Amino acid sequence: MINRPPLLNLEPDLGSSDSETPLAVRMVRMFFRILLYRTDWLMIIPMAVLLTFGEMFIYGTGQQVGGIAAEIYWKRNLTYMAIGGGLWLFFSLLDYRWCGLLSAVLYPVSIGLLVAVLFFGKKFFGARSWLSIGSITFQPSELAKFALILLTAWILSAKKANINHPLWLLTTVLLLAIPAVTTCLQPDLGTAATMIVPVAAMIFTARLKWRILLVFLVAGAIILPIGFHCLKPYQKERIMVFFNPDRDRQNRGWTQYQSEIAVGAGGFTGRGFMNSKHNLLGYLPRTVSNSDFIFPVIAEETGFLGSVTVVLMFILLLFAVFRTALLAPDLFGRFICVGTAMLLFFHVYVNIAMCIRMSPVTGLPLPLVSYGGTFLIITMAYLGIVHSVYGHRERNSIFDL
Repeated sequence: MINRPPLLNLEPDLGSSDSETPLAVRMVRMFFRILLYRTDWLMIIPMAVLLTFGEMFIYGTGQQVGGIAAEIYWKRNLTYMAIGGGLWLFFSLLDYRWCGLLSAVLYPVSIGLLVAVLFFGKKFFGARSWLSIGSITFQPSELAKFALILLTAWILSAKKANINHPLWLLTTVLLLAIPAVTTCLQPDLGTAATMIVPVAAMIFTARLKWRILLVFLVAGAIILPIGFHCLKPYQKERIMVFFNPDRDRQNRGWTQYQSEIAVGAGGFTGRGFMNSKHNLLGYLPRTVSNSDFIFPVIAEETGFLGSVTVVLMFILLLFAVFRTALLAPDLFGRFICVGTAMLLFFHVYVNIAMCIRMSPVTGLPLPLVSYGGTFLIITMAYLGIVHSVYGHRERNSIFDL
């Protein structure tokens, strides 16, 4: 276990200050230095830019098509951003080490909600993934993913934890399997996959032996072909259309085909804000042009420059999270950062890849940019906890390692 030195080691000592300086002034100076020390602008700036991009283009897509999209979605997204911002601030100020106990409570609650979804959930786009409580609709699988990452990080950081011991490995795999399998039953394979990636990354970071990793890889290679035959017909069709776009271009391949055209139509500088022809004319279905397929709208309206800006902001954000993992004062903080970084990377890669026909359509949103309440709020919570880890770091720079 890595021991964290006192936080005040890197902050001013009131007793060493000039005795003639008023105490109030010295306290104000200390407050601002602590504030600067605890604030990771390398994370905040790209996060703010991506949130701004998301709000702008959710507003723009709605104004183009009119109706309910013009009146409601951008206002709802502002509400989600406010709630997410509140959670980000809460977790930033909270000592992240309390999140281990929080996960022990959230995990069984989230599993109960996942089971409830199978019986009482609302069905959208072929998946029963949402629960409604009054006027509030939310996605329990996102809460389950949040609890899973925190709980896995907490267990792997225990003093006697040994991921190479069968009992610890089996416990970790079982914790993953319960929410992942339940989510598959909705069916929502994309969200289930996003549970596997961060947990696998944390297990690898916990120094899993290569021979055990090789066993998992071989098992995966055997299970994948078998799993394909267990998919529902529409899921198989998505994969077949991806490998052969001409198979069903006018139906199941239509959205991805038009998305690829929209990305290329933007050229270098784009058509201009709210001038996306694919969204206006409905070539990109208006039900997804502000959510899963918002990237093609951004690419068409801002061109290569705007697309690269979005990608660079994600690279900067991921760099900030991975850097915090290296600066983390203990294994719990390190595992949280690794899990969060891999979750964000998987979402970003798959979303952009499916928009340019380099991956099958999976329905994964673009973090901080796509419209979607539960995912946006939970993503802000992840980043708030990472920011708390940064605030409790033991070094100023990764070069001090």
